[in-house]
Amino acid sequence: MKTFKILLLCLTVIYSCSKPETYDILIKNGTIADGSGKATYVGDIGIKADTIAAIGDLNKDLGNLEIDASGLVIAPGFINMLSWATESLIADGKSQSDIRQGVTLEVMGEGWSMGPLSESMKELSLKNQGDFKYDIEWTTLGEYLEFLENRGVSTNVASFIGATTVRINTIGFEDRAPTEEELTAMKDMVKEAMEEGAMGVGSSLIYAPAFYSSTEELIELCKVVSDYDGMYISHMRSEGNRLLESIDELIRIAKEANVPAEIYHLKMSGKDNWGKFDAVVKKIDSARAAGLQISTDMYTYIAGATGLDASMPPWVQEGGYDQWAARLKDPEIRKRVYTEMTTPTDEWENLMYAAGSPENLLLVGFKNESLRHLTGKTLAEVAKLRNKSPEETAMDLVIEDGSRVGTVYFLMSEDNVRKQIALPYMSFGSDAGSLAPEGHFLNSNPHPRAYGNFARVIGKYVRDEKIIPMEEAIRKLTALPASNLKIKKRGQLTSGYFADVVIFDPEKVQDHATFADPHNYSTGMVHVFVNGEQVLKDGEHTGALPGRFVKGPGYNKSN
Repeated sequence: MKTFKILLLCLTVIYSCSKPETYDILIKNGTIADGSGKATYVGDIGIKADTIAAIGDLNKDLGNLEIDASGLVIAPGFINMLSWATESLIADGKSQSDIRQGVTLEVMGEGWSMGPLSESMKELSLKNQGDFKYDIEWTTLGEYLEFLENRGVSTNVASFIGATTVRINTIGFEDRAPTEEELTAMKDMVKEAMEEGAMGVGSSLIYAPAFYSSTEELIELCKVVSDYDGMYISHMRSEGNRLLESIDELIRIAKEANVPAEIYHLKMSGKDNWGKFDAVVKKIDSARAAGLQISTDMYTYIAGATGLDASMPPWVQEGGYDQWAARLKDPEIRKRVYTEMTTPTDEWENLMYAAGSPENLLLVGFKNESLRHLTGKTLAEVAKLRNKSPEETAMDLVIEDGSRVGTVYFLMSEDNVRKQIALPYMSFGSDAGSLAPEGHFLNSNPHPRAYGNFARVIGKYVRDEKIIPMEEAIRKLTALPASNLKIKKRGQLTSGYFADVVIFDPEKVQDHATFADPHNYSTGMVHVFVNGEQVLKDGEHTGALPGRFVKGPGYNKSN
């Protein structure tokens, strides 16, 4: 009898050990690039609910949904370190142009964030809305991100609080330093945003009114960020003539405020500055060797996109758009602006001058329907049509359009783009909305980075040009930015992490958007899961909206 019981016990143990596990989703036979940068391997991934439950040899197990990933790469979802999907996600939460490239987290907040907003800021935002109209149902940054989650979005969302936003909230558009009371109010806004889950403070210092901020003001804001273990991220004061000095400013802010710092869309802007690459890397490497956490991100193109405001001196823009446009109607002021637009300077960032020619400025976004026939033309072409100088034409367009006019500037060298991609601390951001080739999105021509930035990393620079290995590219798209942001349980394929998972064909990943024809989805991404829910299936969007508000390290649940 005793022998029988022992035998029965053994059989029970054997049976329990051999009983297959059942997962909600079982991805089999894929080449796993787990985000660590280590060599890929063939294996399986089991997902339960919103979590990666197991990784390895799971061939004996079962899945309610089983996917054969033979010949495909399985990776963590990509992180867009510079997203301008702030409004496009309200218009269309499916985030199609990014999801189809494998992006599962949009990180916003380049200088401007969607909160905190005063009543006057809400009124101004409503006034400045273009074709897409929406109610502003939030006040703080955290409320905006919760609004997106509750409304339904396919990607996860996160944001920095914008230094420009807190400045406008307290000082408006004036060119002056904050009073002691105003600075305290600005710091209180940063504190509230950090406790709501902001990633840190973001700045965009070439634009008015951010241009008016002193280094000391930014240090004070970042000291609050330091208390919450966040980071500072910046579109620096110059990416051209004073590029090296601007890096010095960023490093000083990081050191004195005791925060990690990242350079938004690192570039050497303007042909005269292309040779500064080695000096830039030397400065960053030196700061890192001294113990500072300095990182960078980039988009994978030789052109940037912003507005015609980046071609005009900041003083003429003081007070906001209405006062800017009014000044441009004054003949004497126009003469002064023309002179400054055509004169080399280190005092402000003149992107028209840096581009070298008005033929290198592409007009891509108009608010005024009567001007949209000019979309896709260069500033040189429009100036010729109007029989005016490019500078006068730019001023006229700003007045006529009621906006800064969306503009693409060709500024960088392809050689520097390739060298930047190889930097070990480089991650990637689109600096664009997440769009779809339909509806009001077709009323302007976006920079092709909105549709192709991430696919271009894998297709052009990994597969075709072999700038970096696939494993390293995946690390830069996933674990590196997640680590910099101190995001928990995302950015790697690890048991217990959230199931943000992408599956793609490395031989077919390709961007198709061009400057002439930008509204084209990238291809080669086969399946995408966000928080364990399938958002892309066989290359097509499922309509699922499982995205969540991803909170920073200072998040306080009791806030």
